[in-house]
Amino acid sequence: MPSQNIYILGIESSCDDTAAAVICNGKILSNVVTSQKIHEEYGGVVPELASRAHEQNIVPAVHQALEKAGISKSELHAIAFTRGPGLMGSLLVGTSFAKSLALGLDIPLIDVNHMQAHILAHFIDEEGFEKPEFPFLALTISGGHTQIVKVTDHFDMDVIGETIDDAVGEAFDKSGKILGLGYPAGPVIDKLAKLGDPKAFRFPKPKVNGLNFSFSGLKTAILYFAQREFQKDPNFIKDNLNDICASIQYTIVGILMDKLKIASEQTGIIHIAIGGGVSANSGIREALINAEKTFGWTTYIPKFEFTTDNAAMIAIVGYLKYLKGDFADQKVIASARLKI
Repeated sequence: MPSQNIYILGIESSCDDTAAAVICNGKILSNVVTSQKIHEEYGGVVPELASRAHEQNIVPAVHQALEKAGISKSELHAIAFTRGPGLMGSLLVGTSFAKSLALGLDIPLIDVNHMQAHILAHFIDEEGFEKPEFPFLALTISGGHTQIVKVTDHFDMDVIGETIDDAVGEAFDKSGKILGLGYPAGPVIDKLAKLGDPKAFRFPKPKVNGLNFSFSGLKTAILYFAQREFQKDPNFIKDNLNDICASIQYTIVGILMDKLKIASEQTGIIHIAIGGGVSANSGIREALINAEKTFGWTTYIPKFEFTTDNAAMIAIVGYLKYLKGDFADQKVIASARLKI
């Protein structure tokens, strides 16, 4: 632990949430997230609208983060920001702001990989939450990504499995759209699934070699199922909504857990962590907790506020990079398809 207090400002703008956070020696002092409601009426994120909203929200978010942390910008030691992956227009807003602020304050600039940040959010000092032991397997699940990552050290990560088509969050949202649940549908399916029978309806699990995932076939099967049953009975979906949601969630969680089990067996690693927006799903959390008893795993489940896109996870990566002296220069550019 450093002898002095090190303050890092984290900025996240990869998609439709404008976020800012301040961390001090690994402990989060503030974590501000400004969500954009405008996308709900379009049934998904509209990139141009997202970048415009970031321009409006970023200064207030940073101001609020500093105010909540009880520090002034002159006390900051570095600015960490999301370089990618994400929506290019959204990333450009955060990148440009971070570069300008770091230049104006004459302090280091730290670029952060968004997907690494979802994994390293586990290293935030938070009471009641243990940090994973190396090596561990990280299941990163969100609207845009589904990956199994072997993590040997903070910045030594290898993707050993990933989706070949849709991400798991996309599968939840598209399934919800088929059922008329609106956007985003993932949290609604999770809520309704608790009221239904997970084995009421059987949906196919895709056969994909190795540790990779596929969700496009499942989405198509759910669409055909809904169309077929609707033709028989127009009230079918409404009358069976809880059971349908429970069955969809049960199938998706089963797909994820099957691959994790294979990954653990192949690598011999029993420390398992989850991250990303879909890691807030109660079905996945419950399955992981049960796996501790069944497979002898040690599982690490993040605090809810660190699962969806947030700047606290950007700030902790910034802090870890600061300790290494791993800084970016003013020539750094955003990258929409940045890899781990």
